[in-house]
Amino acid sequence: MFFEPPPPHEEAASPPKPGLPAWSAPPAEEMGALMVSGLVLARVPNVVITVPTIRAFKTGCLMDVEIVMRRLTMSPDDFQALSLSVYPHMVAGVRAGGLPDNLLRFGVRFADGTKATTVGQRLDRPQIPQDPPSGPRLSWLFGGMSMRSGDEDAGVTVVGLWLWPLPPPETFELAVEWPAGGVGLSIVELDGSAIAAAAQRSVPYWPDSTPSE
Repeated sequence: MFFEPPPPHEEAASPPKPGLPAWSAPPAEEMGALMVSGLVLARVPNVVITVPTIRAFKTGCLMDVEIVMRRLTMSPDDFQALSLSVYPHMVAGVRAGGLPDNLLRFGVRFADGTKATTVGQRLDRPQIPQDPPSGPRLSWLFGGMSMRSGDEDAGVTVVGLWLWPLPPPETFELAVEWPAGGVGLSIVELDGSAIAAAAQRSVPYWPDSTPSE
């Protein structure tokens, strides 16, 4: 044998990674009840942002967001830069107290004025707070590219917005803003009562299992 495996060695013990708390992502053991919304949050020459579906869980709701982009008259470099800025961890300057134009941001606002946004959110797991937040939380969940046929200078990026806890059973606002993409502040209304009702239809993947805390 020319190539031999390395000798065995002991792996250094490392502390276990903390699990994702309920306010940062949907429950792993629950299916969620699907709602078709078909909402268009924004439509400008280069960008369309939609919420085709919402999944309601016992502890919150997941808004499935599609960010559709096309190059048109943009240079290839500008289009690539805009495409990369869909992901907030690729945008610099947020934690320095600024709000860069290329930062895509979402937020919700309830009837009593309470708000939750994705601005300044820490996406690395060790930095996610393990203690329950004092108010609602809107968490950005990474998705991926949705493969579509047609023009190579166009694409669809899918992300999730996890709203914890369930919204009040009343109308509330979902907002988006992305100056670099030409998207000014755009606000649509969602029906909290319909989301709360759908959450009651959510069932576990394994009916005989015990839900996690």
